[in-house]
Amino acid sequence: MIIRRSLLILIALIAFTLAASAHDTWLIPRSFSIRTGTKVLLDLTSGMSFPTLDTSIKRDRIDVARVRINGRVTDITNLASKRNSLSLLAQVNDAGTAVCWIDLKPRQLELTPDLVEEYFAEIDASREIREAWQNMKAPKRWREVYVKHAKTYVKVGENSADNSWSEPVGMSLEILPLSDPTSLKEGDAFAVRVLKNGVPYPNFPVGLVLQGTSKGSFRTTDNEGRAVFVMFRTGKYLLRGTDLRRSDKPDLEWESDFTTLTVEVR
Repeated sequence: MIIRRSLLILIALIAFTLAASAHDTWLIPRSFSIRTGTKVLLDLTSGMSFPTLDTSIKRDRIDVARVRINGRVTDITNLASKRNSLSLLAQVNDAGTAVCWIDLKPRQLELTPDLVEEYFAEIDASREIREAWQNMKAPKRWREVYVKHAKTYVKVGENSADNSWSEPVGMSLEILPLSDPTSLKEGDAFAVRVLKNGVPYPNFPVGLVLQGTSKGSFRTTDNEGRAVFVMFRTGKYLLRGTDLRRSDKPDLEWESDFTTLTVEVR
């Protein structure tokens, strides 16, 4: 009985560690380019190895699921729970650049102190955040409410003049491309702007992960919220950022927004 109980505790701790470490949630289309009149099929998943579909998101966690093309916005209502992802199906009838995005409902977690440093490393936490944690009075606790946002772009048809990809969708934390995200080629410099509540967010770390690689690189946004990445190889890329901040709410030490953007380089 004691051995079995110890084994269950060990399994629970491993599961907790994996859950706490699997910070990235992304939205990725089955194809980044489709014909006009074809439905957009996407997967929403969380995991540690982009773009592998790993942990499905429950339907009741969705707050917003939408698609916009040629400036027209519609809700994505066709959602299906799969083993490793939440499948979303969006109907688009026009040629253009479809932007698809989701916002998840807030969720709370509590980390043990030994996991906090790992968390800091994964999100490239600022010196101010690290010092705020170090200077907290005992007993130190990490209770956090987080919100996740995910976005992607799909080219629909050919020869479209749709430039609505350049407009934000209204996430509280959003990575906005400054050039057409559906026309990236190997060697291109890809500039993005990070917006917090619609305003450019300076001195913010943005990560870039190429499919199949274990670690990515970070760039810090300039005074206008911009960061530039060289897309050095073909493949799928994940751009990611986490706005972590102290909370003044009762029974809560931290609040955060996670945001991701997926693109493909040809």
